[in-house]
Amino acid sequence: MTGAGYAVLVLLLLGAGFLLGRRTARPVRTSDVGTPVEHATFETLHTASLAAPPLRAGLTEESARKSARRLRSLLGTDALCLTDRDRVLVWDGAGEHHGRHVMDQVRDLLASGRDTAFHSDCDDLDCPLRWAVAVPLTVDHRVLGALIAYAPRESAVLARAAGEVARWVCVQLELAELDRSRTQLIEAEIRALRAQISPHFIFNSLAAIASFVRTDPEQARELLLEFADFTRYSFRSHGDFTTLADELHSIDQYLALVRARFGERLAVTLQVAPEVLPVALPFLCLQPLVENAVKHGLEGAVTLPRAPGSVRAGETPTRITIRALDAGSEAEVVIEDDGTGMDPERLRRILRGEGGKSTGIGLLNVDERLRQVYGDDYGLVIETGIGAGMKVTVRLPKYRAGVHGS
Repeated sequence: MTGAGYAVLVLLLLGAGFLLGRRTARPVRTSDVGTPVEHATFETLHTASLAAPPLRAGLTEESARKSARRLRSLLGTDALCLTDRDRVLVWDGAGEHHGRHVMDQVRDLLASGRDTAFHSDCDDLDCPLRWAVAVPLTVDHRVLGALIAYAPRESAVLARAAGEVARWVCVQLELAELDRSRTQLIEAEIRALRAQISPHFIFNSLAAIASFVRTDPEQARELLLEFADFTRYSFRSHGDFTTLADELHSIDQYLALVRARFGERLAVTLQVAPEVLPVALPFLCLQPLVENAVKHGLEGAVTLPRAPGSVRAGETPTRITIRALDAGSEAEVVIEDDGTGMDPERLRRILRGEGGKSTGIGLLNVDERLRQVYGDDYGLVIETGIGAGMKVTVRLPKYRAGVHGS
């Protein structure tokens, strides 16, 4: 059974327990919809749904504070405490003075990862908390903290219920770990894309700039500024997302540097609908596709030496077309070149990750990131053939929760 399925089963069992253990029964009116069991199940699931979002941020003081009241409601207990490995994160309910001794009482649990129960030994005769059960909160066999439920007397039912709620909490914490791992993966992929910015491209760009220093100092100055802005954007340290406007501006700077090297041998057409410029998309998502078009469209077609920027008589320059169009609820970006193209079977191997460490990393990286952010329906659509150029289409939802340009 998966973690999610197990969590649902736990909540249904808790719903039944909630129904049987209620101190006062709510009278059923003829206008009510559903049976008492259905009502109890709904109340349990609703309470759990309110507790889940904070826990998806991990086990922190803030997430514990926001979820503790809901967790205590699920258990129907007098007090509940959540800890990490070092301190009490939150106390909810009566008898908060017990919090001073909690870490001593759960020290063995944090070390062994085994449930424990203990008497509170409280000197306050008016305090209702006389017994407690503590359950470890574990993720990947690591004890992150503990959930402790307090009651006036020993209760086997509470002990079992606390164990089930703790396991449900662990599922939410595992999902939080998964979210963090996914974020780290995206960051690693961006680092890989940055590493792909070829030292040869940097060397060739600087060499092209240097070639203008004496013949056209103003052009050299403009290219140097383009180079600085391009590298600053590519190596920025904030935000997983950007806007289509910023990404296209960076691409324009990249192409200015490429044109400085290849001159008339490269013709670029850019068509952009103004209404799609604010659309958010993953950072460094389009630039690798344009770099791929340059590499396979222009550099792949250059086989014989010639003067920089020159075109032989009768030779047609390589053409790259970039279109960003409004497609209703989506923006559609098309990057097309008329270069050497690629064998479709080789392309399929690249998109399966079978192309080798240095082959097609840009295409594979962008395809995976688009699918992670928007779903499998938003992967790259690529049309190509040997000698037929390449056309890459990217579809971007105009709005997607959690996707905001920075």
